[in-house]
Amino acid sequence: MRIISFSADGLREAAKRGFYDWLSRQDADFICIQDIRCSEYDLQDDVFFPSDYNAYFFDDVNGKDNGVAIYCRALPKAIMTGLGFADFDMQGRYIQADYGELSVGCLLAPVANDGAVEEQKTKNEFFSLLGAHLEKVRNKRRKFLICGNWRIAHTAADMQNSAENSNRSGFLPEERQWMDALLENGYRDAFRQVSNDSDAFSYWPGERGEDGWRIDLQIISEELQYSVEHAAIYTGESFSRHAPVIIDYDIDL
Repeated sequence: MRIISFSADGLREAAKRGFYDWLSRQDADFICIQDIRCSEYDLQDDVFFPSDYNAYFFDDVNGKDNGVAIYCRALPKAIMTGLGFADFDMQGRYIQADYGELSVGCLLAPVANDGAVEEQKTKNEFFSLLGAHLEKVRNKRRKFLICGNWRIAHTAADMQNSAENSNRSGFLPEERQWMDALLENGYRDAFRQVSNDSDAFSYWPGERGEDGWRIDLQIISEELQYSVEHAAIYTGESFSRHAPVIIDYDIDL
């Protein structure tokens, strides 16, 4: 089973840059896209609805910011939107497809600009709620695979020039500690199950040329940790400031 995760910086802009042309050659079972910055009703071209997939969208209440989408080759048993986080759900930050004992989620975390105290407070609040939610669902008889733009680089290996960037939002001690706790309590970073590369980045704030970050993650239930077969970050073309993350799993729906 192949899952591609990609943060688009605007789905229509990514399409203009060739994202769907590239995607048509990838034979993915799931495509999880974050930061679509549009409403489903804005997407009039058939390119946004590949015939081999069931497409589901959850956009921001104003249809212009944030938003997530998931393309599923196999018809899901159910689609869930939101996480029950009040105002955050209005921002189009999470969509989930359920199959038997497996749930595949698509997540967009809030952004906080460096030094923006209120934005950072809001981001921390989101992760506090998310941590409690993931701890709760861990006890259910389900396996979770959550793809997304988590906006946290976990370790120094996930941040280029980590010493110089140690005070930036996305690499703050409290954010990294939150990820530590998540990965110590029932979840795993799928990419790190098969790769120890210290130069595998998926995001460049000013596109290529600036320091790279690995903040686009596929987080899995620990029961799935040995199912990861291959992981890669595609940097051959630039569809946004983020690169697609491609992970193959030995999982049958």
